Amino acid sequence: MKYGIFFAPGERTMSAADAAIAIEQRGFESLWVPEHTHIPTSRRTPFPGGGDLPKSYLYTMDPFVCLAAAAAVTKTLKLATGVCLVIERDPIVLAKEVASLDLTSGGRVILGIGAGWNAEEMENHGTAFKTRWKLLRERVAAMKAIWTQDEASYHGEFVNFDSMWSYPKPVRKPHPPILMGGGSSAVLRRVVNYCDGWMPVRMRMADFLARITEIRRLAEEQGRDPKSISISSFSAKPEKAYIDKLKEAGVERAIFFGAGSAAKLLPQLDEYAKLIDA
Repeated sequence: MKYGIFFAPGERTMSAADAAIAIEQRGFESLWVPEHTHIPTSRRTPFPGGGDLPKSYLYTMDPFVCLAAAAAVTKTLKLATGVCLVIERDPIVLAKEVASLDLTSGGRVILGIGAGWNAEEMENHGTAFKTRWKLLRERVAAMKAIWTQDEASYHGEFVNFDSMWSYPKPVRKPHPPILMGGGSSAVLRRVVNYCDGWMPVRMRMADFLARITEIRRLAEEQGRDPKSISISSFSAKPEKAYIDKLKEAGVERAIFFGAGSAAKLLPQLDEYAKLIDA
């Protein structure tokens, strides 16, 4: 079992670099940072977690800037997005950002992706909520072409570019692992079709186990080795009994949520670290 920490750097939190050092020192495998380019003040779209939107969302920093800072002060820590909103990013620029970070860090990038939930936010980027999944798939396919081909081109409904040169290429071959968030059956099919792993936010254990069975069945139906799909538990319960059930189910990684301030995060990390060798 691998263990990661979700941490949302902001102007009012511990710095990404300091948090990364503390996370690596305690033996965790990975650091996961979120993305929101901005939060529209309209608040038309309700917060999926229910209630008011947490204030921390207003101060979210750019994930790749934070991960670059983390890369500079660590040696083995995996650098992950949880999640990168591909639907709000130009795929040519994003492909270069990911490849540059992967090269700079010596191949430590994990690209966690999602289609987002805030309709107003994505609309400000020219993305329609109803077609965001189609857009996401095309942008991922386009980035894969850029990462794996010396002269890449892509022609789709939403993404179009003629033959180009784009360097650097990622250290990880054929590209950094791509993990998708979300818990629906539709998400599972998307994972099987074009991702390397699945990382749903914590759900009831019975539902999680049922989904694991489902994604493995879908993989077999598509002629794909179910073992080629890594499974992570995002916002896993930091409890031994819960972790033991994840291990029994073949889950590869547990990702714990970390607080923002050093005063709260460091004691949390010390407690979470006790589960690593438990």
